[in-house]
Amino acid sequence: MLCFMLKAVFPGSFDPPTLGHLNIIERAASIFDELLVVVAENRLKKYLFSADERIALMGELVKPWQHVSVAVCDSLIVEFMKQRDLRILLRGVRGPTDFDYEFELSIMNKGLDANIETLFMTTDPEYFVLRSSAIKELASFHGDISGMVPPVVAQALRSKY
Repeated sequence: MLCFMLKAVFPGSFDPPTLGHLNIIERAASIFDELLVVVAENRLKKYLFSADERIALMGELVKPWQHVSVAVCDSLIVEFMKQRDLRILLRGVRGPTDFDYEFELSIMNKGLDANIETLFMTTDPEYFVLRSSAIKELASFHGDISGMVPPVVAQALRSKY
């Protein structure tokens, strides 16, 4: 009998983590034997939260799932996955614009490593409009973000602004 573990990687900047991200994580956790949430550290991008802060937030948020862990990646995700012998790249999409962007990335990643398989998971409808950039802007004006981010993230955003 052939037995194997189904493992996936869910990368993102998570700046900040949203309820939409958690929706994808929760649903993916019910599908995969192991899920690695990867916090991206892109040298060309400016973040509100440091990589350490984003890792700490994500670590707190994934505590309900024993088979979900968090790591940081400051290289190409394909290289990160290759080093860990991982093949499934999970991407969350909210709509056609996200899909177009993610589709192009998946083709590029496939060109870099033919073993990488990208799976797209749509968010549940109530999280369709959640964008980290809009949440940060709203938080900067002290708007109500309680329906968009988990309480620990809302507190972290309040302390930033």
